Amino acid sequence: MRRFHRGRRAVAVAGALALAALLAACSAEPASTLTLPAQVEASLPAETQAQLQAAVEQAVAASGATGAVVGVWAPWSGTWQAGVGTSAPGAGEVTAATTFKAGAVTRAMTCDVLYGLAHDGVVALNDPVGDYVTGIAGAETTTLEQLCDSTSGLASYAPLIDSRMRAVPERSWNPRELLAYGISRGVATTPGTTFADSDTSYVLLGLALEHASGRSAAQLYDTYVFGPAGMTATALPTAADVGLSGLWSGDAEDGSVACAAPVDVTAVSPTAGYTASGVISDLADLGRYVQALAVGAREYDTDKRFANPLPVSADGPSWFTADGGVYQAGSLVGQYGSILGYLTAAFADRNTGMTVVVVLNNSRASADLVRSLAWELAAIGSKAPAAAGQTAPDAGLPWTAEEMAAQVAATAVCPLPEAPAG
Repeated sequence: MRRFHRGRRAVAVAGALALAALLAACSAEPASTLTLPAQVEASLPAETQAQLQAAVEQAVAASGATGAVVGVWAPWSGTWQAGVGTSAPGAGEVTAATTFKAGAVTRAMTCDVLYGLAHDGVVALNDPVGDYVTGIAGAETTTLEQLCDSTSGLASYAPLIDSRMRAVPERSWNPRELLAYGISRGVATTPGTTFADSDTSYVLLGLALEHASGRSAAQLYDTYVFGPAGMTATALPTAADVGLSGLWSGDAEDGSVACAAPVDVTAVSPTAGYTASGVISDLADLGRYVQALAVGAREYDTDKRFANPLPVSADGPSWFTADGGVYQAGSLVGQYGSILGYLTAAFADRNTGMTVVVVLNNSRASADLVRSLAWELAAIGSKAPAAAGQTAPDAGLPWTAEEMAAQVAATAVCPLPEAPAG
């Protein structure tokens, strides 16, 4: 039979949790059970670090952010993990250990749960959503996989609650409320035909998986995402408790962006994002997570998840596609996006394991800015020289660091620092 009896599932989950607790108790290190690419235990060369630092500082200025948390892991060369700037105007310096809202990376995690439950026989990818969530128009013809792929045709709810989040940031949101806002905007395309990033899809998927498993989304993440990767600083909370403040720059009286006077929106409840963007994390956890995702390190990972990608946009490059809750950019796999207060991107190379994570703490600019920054950092990292006894990979990316730096500049909403004379 395709689905396990609930009693068998409960025993299996209890055993897995007990094993995870035992591993955690026996080691001070995160209790990861994954086999990841061997990483050179050294810092990236000084010249590479300088290039990365300059790229991040440029993007911080361009976005109106006061700070960033960033990490680059090149397995054959070394690592660079850093905090840049301050958590807010006049606040303390950001460090590599500063926690932040992971934003759209949550979408990939929700799909992880789907594939984990499918691997365990609890659901099937082609199950209609209506099997688990009632009262949703079109739920009988939309599948769980289409929700994960963001091909459901459902519009996003975020634009409709933006003003409410600003007015009462601590307000707790029920997933059904979020769904109601998204569904009220109608269905834009026939399910399964076109990619269109939709937070509504991932909230509905999260709700369906809760109902199918009899467990909360937080418990499902612990079992299928956080536990296997030893992500001890990551959670799906109900209240914002992060080290990196989230900011938003409004408009000045002259119509320009008020870059010097951002508004603090850190307190916006993670429940406004739920299983679309509600996770909080830190650099080490998110780096380990996206690398595991890219190289297929979990027992439920399958190449079929990324096997039928669709173009992200009709006029975009052929190497930029989406499938399985992630974007694919050349050999990179990951997620990026914007939530109120933060621009976040996390990508890793499926072939080499090279990993990039970056978050900027002002969401006034387009999410394209942080995506371009992540790809710029990936281009720089991919050229890092091999450490002694290592061999640098031959494969490259279909863009240059200079091209991505130009895209960061093109999406700037705040003044860029002037280039040094001469």
